[in-house]
Amino acid sequence: MGGQNGRDAALQAKQPLFGFVPRLVNAEQVQKAMEHELNPFNNQPHTPQYKRILGDRKKLPVFSQMAEFYTMFSKHQIIVMVGETGSGKTTQIPQFVVYSDLPQNRGKLVACTQPRRVAAMSVAKRVADEMDVSLGKQVGYSIRFEDMTEPGTTFLKYMTDGMLLREAMNDPNLDRYSTIILDEAHERTLATDILMGLLKTLAKRRSDLKIIIMSATLDALKFQKYFTIDDPAPLFKVPGRTHPIEIFYTQEPEPDYVEAAIRTVLMIHRAEDEGDVLLFLTGEEEIEDACRKIKLEADDLQRQDPDSVGPISCIPLYSSLPPQQQQRIFDPPPPARDGGPPGRKVIVSTNIAETSLTIDGIVYVVDPGFSKQKVYNPRIRVESLLVSPISKASAQQRAGRAGRTRPGKCFRLYTEKDFMKELEEQTHPEILRSNLANVVLELVKLGIKDLVRFDYVDAPAPETLMRALELLNYLAALDDEGDLTPLGSMMSEFPLDPQMSKMLIVSPEFKCSQEMLTIVAMLSVPNVWLRPNNQRKEADAAKQLLSVPDGDHLTLLNVYNEYQNNLHDVKNWTWNNYLSARALAQADNVRAQLQRLMERFDIDLVSKVYGNQSKFYVNIRQALCCGFFMQVAHKEGEKGGYLTVKDNQVHCGTAPFVWP
Repeated sequence: MGGQNGRDAALQAKQPLFGFVPRLVNAEQVQKAMEHELNPFNNQPHTPQYKRILGDRKKLPVFSQMAEFYTMFSKHQIIVMVGETGSGKTTQIPQFVVYSDLPQNRGKLVACTQPRRVAAMSVAKRVADEMDVSLGKQVGYSIRFEDMTEPGTTFLKYMTDGMLLREAMNDPNLDRYSTIILDEAHERTLATDILMGLLKTLAKRRSDLKIIIMSATLDALKFQKYFTIDDPAPLFKVPGRTHPIEIFYTQEPEPDYVEAAIRTVLMIHRAEDEGDVLLFLTGEEEIEDACRKIKLEADDLQRQDPDSVGPISCIPLYSSLPPQQQQRIFDPPPPARDGGPPGRKVIVSTNIAETSLTIDGIVYVVDPGFSKQKVYNPRIRVESLLVSPISKASAQQRAGRAGRTRPGKCFRLYTEKDFMKELEEQTHPEILRSNLANVVLELVKLGIKDLVRFDYVDAPAPETLMRALELLNYLAALDDEGDLTPLGSMMSEFPLDPQMSKMLIVSPEFKCSQEMLTIVAMLSVPNVWLRPNNQRKEADAAKQLLSVPDGDHLTLLNVYNEYQNNLHDVKNWTWNNYLSARALAQADNVRAQLQRLMERFDIDLVSKVYGNQSKFYVNIRQALCCGFFMQVAHKEGEKGGYLTVKDNQVHCGTAPFVWP
């Protein structure tokens, strides 16, 4: 009783609550802390925005299960959690954990991993607003080449799964963290799968570490079985906020899914009641092109019939968009004009909007049934992004986006027969279709030598593992016994593909480390070339002027050097040359970070420009070959494809290095 009176007195005196409570695992206490007039995380009075957002948070399904969550969280080390997208699990569960962990774990962090950069950034921003703290201070995010955290201040960190895996290389016990939450585990990314294996082992060594696996599908039963250590991990279910969804299929297969999608969006805009539209497409170029066409045709419709067709705003969403533009998806739809019909918002997105982000107001979903998926061919050692049919599980997730705010409709641009017979039940885990060289290097750095017996959720093909070990041995990252070499240890510190790390480390031997830094930075950012549909000839002509006949890598080097020479008028220069100013600025940032890493390892930063430029290009190509020798190929006859020198595998596309 005395403790409770002390807490009540603290509330009345407007004192910070954390001074009185050793560990908050009681939902009533946490709700009192949330409603306290002083913010317990920075001892500042709450803003009016905080109180408005708190009202919205209380309506989320997961909020009503706070007491049940705390009961399970206090009793078990590992929890598997299933919650529909939109239930609030990604934003609320880490906050519940923070209220419980922070008083006891001063100096330790709560980590919440996301498969995508966009989700890590946007969710961190949302949670910082909900907790009434500054993004980058108490709540931050960490993605490749960008760290928005403050050591000693940040206690809740959203991060990509790859970043946590990299941290584990230098801190195998992850001692900095009191709780680790793996979100969107159903997406089965390569890094999440490896993290699950590491955390399962780590749980036995660190009894104080809490682990939460969050998934949006009932594949969670598989995770529950996997995380059986002494007893099965308990399953915590959160119902979604769903309304009935009507699903429509096409009568015949569509020959051009992009055109069919644009036609369907315009049909919805013209004929359906108010409500926003979410259209799924596969990549940046497709999305930008569709946005432009939808906007043009919708504006024409409104001019012709302003009394029955309202205004439209068309917003793209994909991973390489800057954060400010990503936030536009949460803007309200455009207002009605002169008493006409209400406006409508159309979001054209990659599959990031399938589960990683929840957008309120969506009533109509248009699903063409495709997404870009990584595919690796271990025979020719080539990794590609291919447009592939989605799985049934993904189709169900996409349809579910329509039922968040009221009964919705999902328009599937494929036949019901194809849905039933052609689509796979689940998306294949990335570990079964990826180049594993980077993962193998990280696992060896973690001290895991027996890669075949590592506890995978789904074990990769032995051939893929052998190819990865072989490549790392050829790169001299592993010796013949499979042990990490000093070079391999240094390579593992670079957040790059091992082949690119090797190129950077050996580049001083060829007197071109400055140039290799630039090339690697340019290869690590989205495509710098813009090719608008209505200006393809002009874009190709501009590209030709900057191209170097000796190869694409040297062309990228030339583009970056020209960019540096035109920084005084960069906006006009990039516009006139059909280049992405955003991607080039990103390359500049990546280059600076990689340069700091090279300086840390005392790798010489040299550049020896010869009088004869073509001679210097030979040095750069030699440095490139030190990393990408496995892709060296020679041409078979005048019209033949390329034959790789190492494996005699036919490669139909262009080869990175061609012997005359």
